[in-house]
Amino acid sequence: MSDSAAVTGLKQTALHDLHVEQGARMVEFAGYSMPVQYPLGVKKEHEHTRAKAGLFDVSHMGQLILRGENVQAALEALVPTDIIDLPVGMQRYGLLTSDTGGILDDLMIVNGGDHLYVVVNAACKDQDIAHLRVGLPMDIELEVLDDRALLALQGPMAHAVMQRLSPEACELTFMHHAHVTIEGIECWVSRSGYTGEDGFEISVPDADAERFARLLLAMEEVEFIGLGARDSLRLEAGLCLYGHDLDTTTSPVEGSLIWALGKVRRQGGEREGGFPGADVILTQIANKDHTRKRVGLVAHGRAPIREGAELYDAHDNRIGVVTSGSFGPTYGKPVAMGYVSIAHSALETEVFADVRGKRLPMTVTKMPFVEQRYYRG
Repeated sequence: MSDSAAVTGLKQTALHDLHVEQGARMVEFAGYSMPVQYPLGVKKEHEHTRAKAGLFDVSHMGQLILRGENVQAALEALVPTDIIDLPVGMQRYGLLTSDTGGILDDLMIVNGGDHLYVVVNAACKDQDIAHLRVGLPMDIELEVLDDRALLALQGPMAHAVMQRLSPEACELTFMHHAHVTIEGIECWVSRSGYTGEDGFEISVPDADAERFARLLLAMEEVEFIGLGARDSLRLEAGLCLYGHDLDTTTSPVEGSLIWALGKVRRQGGEREGGFPGADVILTQIANKDHTRKRVGLVAHGRAPIREGAELYDAHDNRIGVVTSGSFGPTYGKPVAMGYVSIAHSALETEVFADVRGKRLPMTVTKMPFVEQRYYRG
């Protein structure tokens, strides 16, 4: 992520001018000019989202529609997720896996009835689209929604804010999805998010994005939140960032994401395997023969332990690496996640991070660091 007063030569979301108007500091992220923070500052933006409601522009993400006969089965051949049994109007977290069992990307999948609505990460968007075009049958239509923005309204007051605009949307529970009309704007709303808080992710036409954002910002509970606070919020919630905590060298088992594999796709399930890398991934689950695991880490001191810090045991043996790390404003201590050897992955194990030649103690800790407050009804 690079930083400059004015980022040029990059793609812009439909809200770019509004971010600049609101005093955002713009940076490059995944080929887009994106707001890293606003005048409120990263720490206060984080705290505001935990206390009230934060508004995030995530329009750089890829939004796709898949259509065609047996589209659920077609996509299921590329992911270890249970798509065939996904009820209409529900959303599910999924993984695109490689033939070697690595993770190509993580994504959200909605059963829209006669189609699947899929959201992929910005940094992987182009390769994901190419991967899907090659992997899906010829009769499955893939439409890239380049004309829609995506906003996330997150925090304990998100429900109250949305209630004023769409009581219908507030009837949704966690990981449910609906189409609603708000002030004449066609909104695709999911009760989900990337902060650990209750909230909504809302897809709107680009042409209506600024008007919709201003509707939300007019509410006293709502503040714009940048990428900086988005990162600390998701880290406290124990949520992975692709390209950092997950990548093509990481299996779902190593990434502590076995829960994301549908039970029917696992060993003994009625649709066992049948996805790329199934032999590697299912063998790792059955034999428990993976050598490393993603864990939560809490530093003993006040200094944040950043991505890339190598981890050692008490005998100076290298045992892993930090993949995400920052100070957790809500947790009150530096938090991180990373990969350690299985022998050092048990809760309460003490490990040591190498920070500029100093070995700083950390403790393997259960995630999430901050309780998730999703609305389940």
